[in-house]
Amino acid sequence: MINLYIFNELSNAAVYGIGTYIRELTEALKSSQMNVTVVHLRSDKQDMEIEELDGIPHWYIPWHMNRNTLLGWQRQFELYYRNVVYLLQLQIKNKNRIIFHLNYSKSGKLADELKKTFECKIVTVVHYSDWGLLINDNLPRLRSLLQKKQSNSFEEAVIKRFEEEKSLYVLSDQIICLSNYMHAILCKDYGINSTKISFIPNWMLTMDNIETDNYPSLRKKWQIPKKEKIILFAGRIDEIKGVSYLIKAFRKVLDEFPNCRLILAGNGKYDMFIQEAKAICTKITFSGLLDRKDLYELYQIANIGVVPSLYEPFGYVAVEMMMHGLPIVASATSGLNEVVDDSCGLKVPIIEYPDRVEIDPDLLAERIIYLLQHPTKAKQMGQNGRKRYLNKYTSEIFRQNMMKLYESLYQ
Repeated sequence: MINLYIFNELSNAAVYGIGTYIRELTEALKSSQMNVTVVHLRSDKQDMEIEELDGIPHWYIPWHMNRNTLLGWQRQFELYYRNVVYLLQLQIKNKNRIIFHLNYSKSGKLADELKKTFECKIVTVVHYSDWGLLINDNLPRLRSLLQKKQSNSFEEAVIKRFEEEKSLYVLSDQIICLSNYMHAILCKDYGINSTKISFIPNWMLTMDNIETDNYPSLRKKWQIPKKEKIILFAGRIDEIKGVSYLIKAFRKVLDEFPNCRLILAGNGKYDMFIQEAKAICTKITFSGLLDRKDLYELYQIANIGVVPSLYEPFGYVAVEMMMHGLPIVASATSGLNEVVDDSCGLKVPIIEYPDRVEIDPDLLAERIIYLLQHPTKAKQMGQNGRKRYLNKYTSEIFRQNMMKLYESLYQ
């Protein structure tokens, strides 16, 4: 029997994409014959704690940053990971057929310590790249920096993040990427052999009987007038998610369709974007971070979903929108460009400059206005998205792919 340990960490990503991935992964594996444990690193608990959630053990290992030491951040992380592995030695009773499933790109030192201590296999998922977050996935810029002989401090930070990720991928026995786009980068830029890479898209827990018509009762609950058109963004309120471009585009949408509302569902840097939206603030709702039930209600009453990210390695939100039959306007960036195809969404290209990437807000507005002007076309795109979700992103497809990968490591 395989003993699988899935690692999570206290971070923003644990609230959004990676946290969702781990919840969905454990849900998919509950019916398997594997021993599954979730290990939470950098926990905010005072001491190590163990609890069982829905039949899955969860181990919480705290992080105590010593601000008075002369040791730098990197050295403290190295010592922390060493202590984590020591605790795992004490807790793990069955040391046969162990797989450690890592989800964070800065886990190279952890992988090294695990390999030294256990006879194990390491699986790493490339949810995102740190260098991609720094330069908005500007791949030509990364390649240029890797060739430069001299760099400034920011450029050195980008290169350092790249090298840290590469060290993790070299130590991994198998790497899971979420898009063909990332598969190509792993091979060409990181120099990883393609035999170590598996392409397994994420999934979402299937909801049956999703209806695309607006629910009057839900509109009443959310205080939304019957004829008001709802444009929905869900995710972290952050520059990398393209929120400023969306607000600029929404101004132009209001010129054509004044009876519209933009809902921004998520937490993040509100102050920056409230200033951006002040001239049209009465037409924009910042809902804050919502639980899944409330967010899914908004999906059911929205008319259009927008995912304008500058960098999106996969795109959970786009899959959720497809599951609910929402027509989508999305940026053509990285993995998101593969998740949303032309049958279910309209796309806006990413404009790459040597030092930045951008979206044209005028073009983003045009795409949104087109769907508002053509409701029959929009409804058909929503139905196509629902079919695409059922064909590519359901739990059974994901579970079979993950089980096949885990079992292959010990065949």
